[in-house]
Amino acid sequence: VVDRVDEKLASSIVWFDAYVSNVDRTIRNTNMLMWHKRLWLIDHGASLYFHHTWDNYLEKSNESFPLIKDHVLIYYANKLKESDKELSSRITPEILRSIVNLIPEPWLTGDPTFTNAGEHRTAYYQYLIKRLEQPRLYIEEIINGK
Repeated sequence: VVDRVDEKLASSIVWFDAYVSNVDRTIRNTNMLMWHKRLWLIDHGASLYFHHTWDNYLEKSNESFPLIKDHVLIYYANKLKESDKELSSRITPEILRSIVNLIPEPWLTGDPTFTNAGEHRTAYYQYLIKRLEQPRLYIEEIINGK
């Protein structure tokens, strides 16, 4: 480790990665760069892995996230309750809707689960908004498992 990440930032990153189900920020592949003394999170290709199968996606939206235990910053994330409160309140339905609306339409076609891109887009929104509901088992799992 060349640079240390403070507890608040580490907690925020772990919270975000748990929220988006990012399985790929481990000691083997951190997907973080330090550039000009600023930390950059890169390569989110392993996030939202639920979208590889849409079966029961709403039921799965608040499942725990056991793979977070391998997160490279998990031991520095000692302010998770604070990060959970702050970050979950900042992701409003309006903000989330605007983010989901940025998904290019060609990325939302071709999945036989959905009849059109709008339906597919709505499924992402529903999953992500529901993931913010209490209890957030993926956050409790981190706090209780440390």
